[in-house]
Amino acid sequence: MANRRHRSPARWLAPLALVICAVAVYAVVDNTLRDDEPSTGSDSQHQAKPTTTPNTRTVRGSKRKRTYVVKSGDTLSAISIKTGVPLQTIQRLNPKLDADTLRAGQKVRLAP
Repeated sequence: MANRRHRSPARWLAPLALVICAVAVYAVVDNTLRDDEPSTGSDSQHQAKPTTTPNTRTVRGSKRKRTYVVKSGDTLSAISIKTGVPLQTIQRLNPKLDADTLRAGQKVRLAP
């Protein structure tokens, strides 16, 4: 037994470091996805107000945005939630709009 070789700590440290990195990546991605989802329940009263664009026009006495400028990371459903315009309305007003190819700076019609 005196000839027994010493095993390197890297044999167990490397897999441990890999697992720690995987958990850290999962936590970051999960947190990012949770930030994109609309909150429900008691937190719904503390939601941030949607950002407005200068493209507003008075319609029947109230200001209503007619277009929305897409920001990086926006999706059609997120735009629908931010603006309060139903997703079906956005799709109907923008028939050539492909949800998979939204670009930052692109304009989306919200009202006729």
